[in-house]
Amino acid sequence: QVQLVESGGGSVQPGGSLRLSCAASGSIFRIYAMGWYRQAPGKQRELVAVTSGGTTNYADSVKGRFAISRDSAKNMVYLQMNSLKPEDTAVYYCNAASVAGSSWGQGTQVTVSS
Repeated sequence: QVQLVESGGGSVQPGGSLRLSCAASGSIFRIYAMGWYRQAPGKQRELVAVTSGGTTNYADSVKGRFAISRDSAKNMVYLQMNSLKPEDTAVYYCNAASVAGSSWGQGTQVTVSS
């Protein structure tokens, strides 16, 4: 089992920046991909960014604004979010994919509003 704990959410004005962090523990040696998802009120959870084996992929809506990075030595994954827009408002979830299945964090709220 993999346990994930997110931090770094909050409220920011449009155009601002936030950095989300996710700490992984447990059976981390089994993790082959880590990513960030988000869920806005009344909408389905969607992929934001994922990193696996040194490659990264982003949702079209965040390309050029968000950056995912992973520090394997610290068992951390980060999401740097720049030029935030009101439509980025959502609960952001960290995800880890391993041979044992998919693990999720509890989520952290990001609110972009003037």
